[in-house]
Amino acid sequence: MGLFVLGCLLPAFWVSFLATWAVRGLAPRWGLIDKPAARKFHVTPTPLGGGIGIWCGVVIPLVAAQLAYAIFGRNPPAWLPAEVLNILDAVAFRAPQLWIVIGCATVLAIIGLLDDFRPIGWKPRMALQFFMAMTVVLSGVRASVFLQNPWIGAVLSVLWFVVLVNSFNFLDNMDGLSSGIALIVSGVFAVMMLTGGSEPRWLVAGFFLILAGSLLGFLCHNWSPARIFMGDAGSYFIGFSIASMTVLGTFYTKESADHHVMMAPFCVLAIPLYDICSVVILRLREGRSPFQPDKRHFSHRLVAMGLRPVHAVLTVHLATLTTSLGGIALYSVPTWSTSIAPLAMVACVLLIIAVLESAPRSPKE
Repeated sequence: MGLFVLGCLLPAFWVSFLATWAVRGLAPRWGLIDKPAARKFHVTPTPLGGGIGIWCGVVIPLVAAQLAYAIFGRNPPAWLPAEVLNILDAVAFRAPQLWIVIGCATVLAIIGLLDDFRPIGWKPRMALQFFMAMTVVLSGVRASVFLQNPWIGAVLSVLWFVVLVNSFNFLDNMDGLSSGIALIVSGVFAVMMLTGGSEPRWLVAGFFLILAGSLLGFLCHNWSPARIFMGDAGSYFIGFSIASMTVLGTFYTKESADHHVMMAPFCVLAIPLYDICSVVILRLREGRSPFQPDKRHFSHRLVAMGLRPVHAVLTVHLATLTTSLGGIALYSVPTWSTSIAPLAMVACVLLIIAVLESAPRSPKE
């Protein structure tokens, strides 16, 4: 197990770290620069395009794993550890679905990168998000949610994809915020996939570990003060990848009685989901576009209350970690009755956030 974890984390970390470092130097030549503005917290022009580094940190190790299986999979040498063969077999078994997910996430990353160069309207971006989500769902990556009609699960899966893509995009408003949250939830989901059920889910666990390693490599450049931002390319790729793997991971089975574990992903992702829902509702109430940027996010509220941006980011990270621990606890208990405590813990965290968001803003805001 330890070799499996390190084999996923370390290559992804170094590929992402080096690729992001390279993009930092090239972005100004490409014109990928995020300039300071009234709704932004950075005060100096900062390179964009960190999503390229994240993408490289995920895709290059997966390509290497696919090539390794082509070379060693059918006739593995005696010196190759069994744990390595497990991930190679897992990648080969579900390779078609995996590469459809990677392909669709890459398309969204490219659109996000183009949007970083020259803003694209939210309507065409949303249309493409729905199209990519439907493509993945039609390939078989969908949730059943214990309903007889498969189309209901398919529709809910598409909505899940679109919501998570935009959740991580909305969260990309401070140094290390979106990437840090994604790192936490990826690590937690990897733990769930490796420890839950009768046997580990090697492919999904491996993907989450690779994503976590890639995010960690990027975060070395993105932590305050950030030397590079991920941009829409990174947030779209992260959101779509996490959405896909939470569905592909199959947190439950139709035959089992532990239907409550279906709530585990909602607990782990409670903070991103709460943030996007609350912000969209506030904007719609004010008669504005739900995609019009502002400073109404939880992180912004913490800064308005007097926290420094880096402390606000750490607070949101800790809130995410707390709800994620609730998700792990929920995933571990056997019945609905024993799931009350973890769900109540997550609900209390969200209520604390709601109280903080209702506090008066600083006069400067």
